[in-house]
Amino acid sequence: MRRRDLIVGVIGASLFGKHAGAAQQPRGRRRIGVLTPGRDVPNSFRQQLRALGYGDDDIEIVVRSADGHLERLAALAAELVRLSPDVIVAGAPAGVAAARRATSTIPIVMVNIADPIEAGFVASLPHPGGNVTGLANLAQTTAGKRLELLKTITPSARRIAILLDPGNPGNVNQLQAAQQAAPSLGIEALPVEAASADALPGAFAAIAREHADAVFVADDPVFFLHQEKTVQLVRGSKLPAIFQSRGYVDVGGLMSYGTDFADLYRYAAYYADKILKGAKPADLPVEQPTKFELVINLKTAKALDLTVPQLLLARADEVIE
Repeated sequence: MRRRDLIVGVIGASLFGKHAGAAQQPRGRRRIGVLTPGRDVPNSFRQQLRALGYGDDDIEIVVRSADGHLERLAALAAELVRLSPDVIVAGAPAGVAAARRATSTIPIVMVNIADPIEAGFVASLPHPGGNVTGLANLAQTTAGKRLELLKTITPSARRIAILLDPGNPGNVNQLQAAQQAAPSLGIEALPVEAASADALPGAFAAIAREHADAVFVADDPVFFLHQEKTVQLVRGSKLPAIFQSRGYVDVGGLMSYGTDFADLYRYAAYYADKILKGAKPADLPVEQPTKFELVINLKTAKALDLTVPQLLLARADEVIE
């Protein structure tokens, strides 16, 4: 079953207003550069640009993908800048940081950033103040809720491992938020670090040694880009786990709660449209989602011998059976 709301409900009203429904055709062919730590930009980005009136004769989208190798982002960002795009769309903190180092003048639309102020990308959410604007994902804000949902589906859990990349400031914030929420839920939040995909097996060995009852996977590009490997390790541990992105649930994870990745890129297209029409990033407020998606995989729950409470099923936006 499926009861899904668009997660960025306020964006159309607060940032784009009536303009969000249709855009005037830009003059001349414009270029959008996309810098992603992953393999490609979601189709939702291209689809939304077409919905805004941009055809192949109006716009060129140039994608540079690191394919999970974050150390390549600096060179890829420099390559994009040499192509002189009108705007760069950059995903994840590492992508935005690489784009900012490569240019201080080309507008940058950031996507999927937990805390852009702490990361130093913007001066404030209402007034970014530089060449960067875009979308935050509130990963640290929802950390307590994710922990609560995991406790709801595993009420006997007392020790929950928090899998995080210690080099990602957003992950550290998620850990702190989870640790703050843990006492009121009657649980202990145990940090377990993995800074790379190669470190994941060792991290899960540590989770086993700590006798954790469940796993909270922080929102991080390393884990996101290796979703199948992460989920396989979780399933091998035979522990319930919660993630922020539904992509994990699609490949067998138990449950996710957070912003929808495809929708973030859909609304990044609105930012690109405004910038192509002359808006300055410094004047475009950073938007935050107000709707969040809860997805539950019943097949995985059954494999773990878990009974999902009916109240939780009723609250889910989608249940995979």
